[in-house]
Amino acid sequence: MKLGYACINLTVPTKYRTCRLKTAEEQGMEKVKELTLHNFEEVLKAIRWNIEHQIYFFRLSSELVPFATHEIMTWNWAEDEDVLYLTAQIQELTKQHSLRLSMHPGQYSVLNSPKEQVVTNAVKDLEYHNQVMNLTGGSDIVLHVGGAYGDKEQAKKSFVDSYHLLSEDIKSKLILENDDKTFHLLDVIDISRETKVPVCFDIHHHRCNPYSDDIHLKTALQEVFHSWKEKGRPKVHISSGATSRTDRSHHDFIFESEFDEFIELLGTSEVDIMFEAKQKEKSVLRILEHMSADTKKQLLE
Repeated sequence: MKLGYACINLTVPTKYRTCRLKTAEEQGMEKVKELTLHNFEEVLKAIRWNIEHQIYFFRLSSELVPFATHEIMTWNWAEDEDVLYLTAQIQELTKQHSLRLSMHPGQYSVLNSPKEQVVTNAVKDLEYHNQVMNLTGGSDIVLHVGGAYGDKEQAKKSFVDSYHLLSEDIKSKLILENDDKTFHLLDVIDISRETKVPVCFDIHHHRCNPYSDDIHLKTALQEVFHSWKEKGRPKVHISSGATSRTDRSHHDFIFESEFDEFIELLGTSEVDIMFEAKQKEKSVLRILEHMSADTKKQLLE
């Protein structure tokens, strides 16, 4: 079991940089390159800190390469020797310490949109994320289904249709997550059956957006874990609501009681757990302190 957190380390701290479009237009690709190199250096700092503190799971920011998918981009960043120098170091650490690196495209990457241009842009965004994963040794690109657009069943079919537009390389990394408003766990399992995309189970999203079918969650989770059969160890998400268990906003930390409940629910299944909490790495360290010696031993094996 690996525990991890998303994007920003508050202790180091990591500070990713970007700029306005006007600045990029005025200062050109040299400015974009400067910012990109800085951002990958920040990733290196965070990963080295993580390794020192026995945290082997980390989500990379989607904003590492400013304007990566914008029409202004004329710099072939993925073949730049200075970028490759930094990403090679990240990839070496990934291999050496069996790190798990992931990415999570933002809310505008919608594969099931009825608008063709939105789907085209989403595919382009996934291609960018795939490049970053390939260069750093990452393995997972986590995506939500998208919108229902008045007909959830048709929206699920639209996702499946758009999925077939993706390259085999992207498909090998794509993971589908249940969301907190529209597509519950059984919806995502339906799509997984059609596409063979592994399912990332988010326990907090499930609390906010549960399914109504009379199926025990442990039974549904068996199908979730089966969806990973060809890929490897499943990844799951945990967060605590800011004011209640069904508050969609995230708390600063993961409540120890909710973590214990989640571990009990998962049973003997081997998984990696991504923490989605405002206090980032501090939330992981807090749970590590809370964990029993036996559980912590399992984590470090």
